[in-house]
Amino acid sequence: MTFTSETAVFEKVFIFLSSCLFSVDTAKKDIVFLLDGSDSTRYGFPAMREVVETLSVDDNKDRVSVVQYSRDPAVQFYLNTYTTKAEILDTVRGLRHKGGRPLNTGAALQYLGDNVFTASAGSRRPEGVPQVLILLSGGRSFDSVDAPASALKQLGVLIFAIGTRSADSRQLQEISNDPSYALSSLKRCLFFLSSCLFSVDTAKKDIVFLLDGSDSTRYGFPAMREFVERVVEKLNVGQNKDLVSVVQYSRDAEVNFYLNTYTTREDVLDSVRGLKHRGGRPLNTGAALQYVRDNVFTNSSGSRRLQGVPQMLILLNGGRSFDNVDTPASALKQQGVVVIGIGTRGSDKSELQKISYDPSYALSVTEFTDLPSAPGKDVVFLLDGSDSTRSGFPAMRDFVQRVVETLSVDDNKDRVSVVQYSRDPAVQFYLNTYTTKAEILDTVRGLRHKGGRPLNTGAALQYLGDNVFTASAGSRRPEGVPQVLILLSGGRSFDSVDAPASALKQLGVLIFAIGTRSADSRQLEKKRIKFDTCLAPHEYLKIVGGLHSYSLQLKKSVAVFEKVFIFLSSCPFSVDTARKDIVFLLDGSDSTRYGFPAMREFVERVVEKLNVGQNKDRVSVVQYSRDAEVNFYLNTYTTREDVLDSVRGLKHRGGRPLNTGSALQYVRDNVFTNSSGSRRLQGVPQMLILLNGGRSFDNVDTPASALKQQGVVVIGIGTRGSDKSELQKISYDPSYALSVTEFTDLPSVQEQLSSAPGKDVVFLLDGSDSTRSGFPAMRDFVQRVVETLSVDDNKDRVSVVQYSRDPAVQFYLNTYTTKAEILDTVRGLRHKGGRPLNTGAALQYLGDNVFTASAGSRRPEGVPQVLILLSGGRSFDSVDAPASALKQLGVLIFAIGTRSADSRQLQEISNDPSYALSSLKRCLFFLSSCLFSVDTAKKDIVFLLDGSDSTRYGFPAMREFVERVVEKLNVGQNKDRVSVVQYSRDAEVNFYLNTYTTREDVLDSVRGLKHRGGRPLNTGAALQYVRDNVFTNSSGSRRLQGVPQMLILLNGGRSFDNVDTPASALKQQGVVVIGIGTRGSDKSELQKISYDPSYALSVTEFTDLPSVQEQLSSVMSTVPVRAPSVTPIAPGKDVVFLLDGSDSTRSGFPAMRDFVQRVVETLSVDDNKDRVSVVQYSRDPAVQFYLNTYTTKAEILDTVRGLRHKGGRPLNTGAALQYLGDNVFTASAGSRRPEGVPQVLILLSGGRSFDSVDAPASALKQLGVLIFAIGTRSADSRQLQEISNDPSYALSVSEFTDLPSVQQQLQSSVEAVVIDASPESPTVTGMLTSTASCWPERLPDLFNLD
Repeated sequence: MTFTSETAVFEKVFIFLSSCLFSVDTAKKDIVFLLDGSDSTRYGFPAMREVVETLSVDDNKDRVSVVQYSRDPAVQFYLNTYTTKAEILDTVRGLRHKGGRPLNTGAALQYLGDNVFTASAGSRRPEGVPQVLILLSGGRSFDSVDAPASALKQLGVLIFAIGTRSADSRQLQEISNDPSYALSSLKRCLFFLSSCLFSVDTAKKDIVFLLDGSDSTRYGFPAMREFVERVVEKLNVGQNKDLVSVVQYSRDAEVNFYLNTYTTREDVLDSVRGLKHRGGRPLNTGAALQYVRDNVFTNSSGSRRLQGVPQMLILLNGGRSFDNVDTPASALKQQGVVVIGIGTRGSDKSELQKISYDPSYALSVTEFTDLPSAPGKDVVFLLDGSDSTRSGFPAMRDFVQRVVETLSVDDNKDRVSVVQYSRDPAVQFYLNTYTTKAEILDTVRGLRHKGGRPLNTGAALQYLGDNVFTASAGSRRPEGVPQVLILLSGGRSFDSVDAPASALKQLGVLIFAIGTRSADSRQLEKKRIKFDTCLAPHEYLKIVGGLHSYSLQLKKSVAVFEKVFIFLSSCPFSVDTARKDIVFLLDGSDSTRYGFPAMREFVERVVEKLNVGQNKDRVSVVQYSRDAEVNFYLNTYTTREDVLDSVRGLKHRGGRPLNTGSALQYVRDNVFTNSSGSRRLQGVPQMLILLNGGRSFDNVDTPASALKQQGVVVIGIGTRGSDKSELQKISYDPSYALSVTEFTDLPSVQEQLSSAPGKDVVFLLDGSDSTRSGFPAMRDFVQRVVETLSVDDNKDRVSVVQYSRDPAVQFYLNTYTTKAEILDTVRGLRHKGGRPLNTGAALQYLGDNVFTASAGSRRPEGVPQVLILLSGGRSFDSVDAPASALKQLGVLIFAIGTRSADSRQLQEISNDPSYALSSLKRCLFFLSSCLFSVDTAKKDIVFLLDGSDSTRYGFPAMREFVERVVEKLNVGQNKDRVSVVQYSRDAEVNFYLNTYTTREDVLDSVRGLKHRGGRPLNTGAALQYVRDNVFTNSSGSRRLQGVPQMLILLNGGRSFDNVDTPASALKQQGVVVIGIGTRGSDKSELQKISYDPSYALSVTEFTDLPSVQEQLSSVMSTVPVRAPSVTPIAPGKDVVFLLDGSDSTRSGFPAMRDFVQRVVETLSVDDNKDRVSVVQYSRDPAVQFYLNTYTTKAEILDTVRGLRHKGGRPLNTGAALQYLGDNVFTASAGSRRPEGVPQVLILLSGGRSFDSVDAPASALKQLGVLIFAIGTRSADSRQLQEISNDPSYALSVSEFTDLPSVQQQLQSSVEAVVIDASPESPTVTGMLTSTASCWPERLPDLFNLD
């Protein structure tokens, strides 16, 4: 069967489609036709074209695109190209058959996902408009279709594949959303489509509600339930209409009912009304999102995603997630699910925006009671106005004001009434008296104390039932609006309260009874009922917390504080072996005025036992009431005496109400930070000691959880005035909430407050196939680290995990208790093997299974958690989310990789980029010298010292620094050589590399150095000077013998002249430059000068230089070794042009060709100095001629003039660079690299590479190839900079026709770094080795976390 023979069938098919399928009045669709335009469909193409012509399109609803393909796809027009049916039909009628082979259906599908089903191409997928793809295919695809077809389905595209008998039916079924959508017979196609399966009706939706059912939403859950109920009431629920599912979650997710559980609105509503709050913690929103993706938005659970029905998820969330949400949120979006995130003020706004389909879909309410359609409440305050409360009445009045301020009165949600009573009740105003918050507040402020006795609370309650909670008084109880009574009582009722309280409860009134110590607690209990429906948590907390100051004012109970804090001053902090950052958070509210001296003494006595210092213990004190205020930060004082002086001078702050929640948030955001002196990122334990005397007026859940996630160990110490459950929430663990009532109870606090020593160290070893030969070295490394640990005295614990595809625990943190057992097991470790390398999964596994209490982790006790990753390759899966999760747990991660590892990935995994060993920057100094062992037995080291006027006072520190470095060198004729050069306006040599041959002579000369002075500071000229005059054979440099060349620059300011060219020239010469600057230096300039940006080190002042000495030693011990050169003089250069010949450069190709001609004309080809090669590329590279093809300039120019544009796509620059290294920069292709001739690559690119360029570009640089990249505005400038040897070698033009404007710049750069360059052979990088002798004595320093 051919396309021609079934033209009539196609006509019938699409006539039907136009009437049934694509003429749905209520729907919009984006329809893309993918037409097989290969050689095999030449005769059938008219039939395909006619089929598209018969399509019925609604100008205002449907959009159409047509793409033709064979080897590559070609868009005929996009979804937003035409807006009328007439325009589409005109274009379709003019379609020409494309031709070509082979048939790459996979590449075409991939192209559609990347370029057609996108917003820029007119796709309305983000708006929920169904996306339809109709593939007409006449043969089997030459490439794989699985992944690209799957990717389109993930985007929510509904795919129909229609093929002739020459097509592969299995392949068509793989491509289609459902095997039944693969139609190999056009007659069957018509019959199938006539059943309207293909009909897309956007009037139906699949809606999933994901409800936060954690402990923190207990009081807000009824409002969530009502919100869901009101939304469902507006839906058109039915089997072929809207489907609804509800899922609740906290630690885990649980389905209340699936999308296919109920098919009527009534059934859904009945189920929603019966929802019970789930409870639990922590809140794992990420896991819940993943769960609904994997278990609810599925065919088996009733999802109609594959039928093109819009998928919606409505998340109601009340707090920050304990786990990471990035990956699962992204996965839902990829699946086409439109997520709407609704959060309260307890939620994390940025997290909600990440989760939502678009940031604008993240909605916010203050509390769940503020959700749309959520009802308000009627609140009545019953105030004890008897004689006994005269002095406390102002506090009651203030309390009422503060609660009213939180209500929504102005929008007619909440209503308020106030009644005062003693012998008899007196209404101050009814529920319907005022309609604005301002009126209510004015009246409350003017309330006068009533007075009178006795106190008849029973009569007052009876009065409220009869006269206030009534419709005539403004109560909306008959309408179902919650009724709330807040009773403030200062004494025992003279009459009975039982019957009237019971009557109010029968009416459905929710009663809160709050009393002073003079009140009868049993009586109040009788009045109270469980608060499970109406008030949101923050409102209840505000009621109790706000009144707390009133209660304490009446009680005047300060004796408790005195007892608590006088005793706590004797608490023994055993801190000799550990450093910690300790923050004291002191309740400075009005209620602690008399207890504050005892608090102050407590802090003083604790500090007296600390070992305070810059690199020891650090202390901060923060006081709070309504707001928090820092008395001093962690980095304010560096001596114990200064801290004690400040503590002794603390003044009580005062104020109300007590907002513990906001204070906790404040210390997290402003005190436990790097700028405030916190060393959390360095793995130093973080501790917060809260001294609290009352219940918080605001919510503490979210900020307390945030501190725990940040790894802060919180110890909450409260008096009997504190709320015990609140303290337990705040504390790192409920057992860390300490309460002291009497002196005799305090010894129990002592032991709990002592800090836990030691650390938990986990080794994660790459056991994949690629590390088989290096595994013994890893094993040796682990042994040597373990030997430095204190295992036997139960300080340190160790675990080892090996991984490849999956992780395998060798032993847990609690498996062994002695060093001998651990070492025996490590020695017997066998290489695991396997692939691929899934580092992300392994990190996830550690968080879930190893850094846990059951596996022996002491993280809850505040013991530092350390992970050392040894990796030999790039991870196959994503590492971002699991690495982030471990950091959130407070794990300090060091990632160590070989040259095969991905340095960026290691930096992502590590807590700090400098902890990624392959970056060679102030990392584990000792590890680099062992794992990447190279022969650095001799080096030529030149110190270039900034001797300008601005460094006069810092020069002695520079001199001492040089002295200390030299003391560690092995100076000698055939060992290390040293030179010192000083500079300002000009450079001056103090002594050359061959001046001294003993360490003593060098040190004597260094000690006698005098500051030179002068200005301006010309660093560029100085770099050029040392290149031309010091790194030379006559001055003692042994560069040509392959001895490593190092330049250590000590710089105190920005250069007056340009440093780019001389810095580049030094790098080309193989000199490893380490730039050390002060705060006066230009950081970006230092990075340009340094051999690698990570070799640019920084100190605040030169007096801080000792702090970078170890970093310097690390770099010096790992300097790349260069083999001896072969030829002393470089004859010319080998120049390769790599030209972008893809489809996008067709019009610009003549300009590229002209540019190559002009450059070639400047070269010296005829005398055999320069050689030229030209390579053109798109998907694949094609050599136009090699370096040894032509020997005359005329031949080269003739060939260049005749170059034809190659065409093709996508643009694979990475593959082309790889090809050059393997096939062009080789001796057989004419490259003279082995003879030391400079190798130059000039890339002309007109777009972003479709594949990765990092590894192949790096490989060329390793070969010594100097790369210049020139791109148009369509190119990716960052990618060009990555490809180039130096960012300054990446040039840019608007169009290729502008190339002449950069020709001179290019030639100057090439000449500057090539003409005088001596030959050098490739860098020999260090290999993983088991050499024991390389293990440095500094090894224990890493683990000296104290």
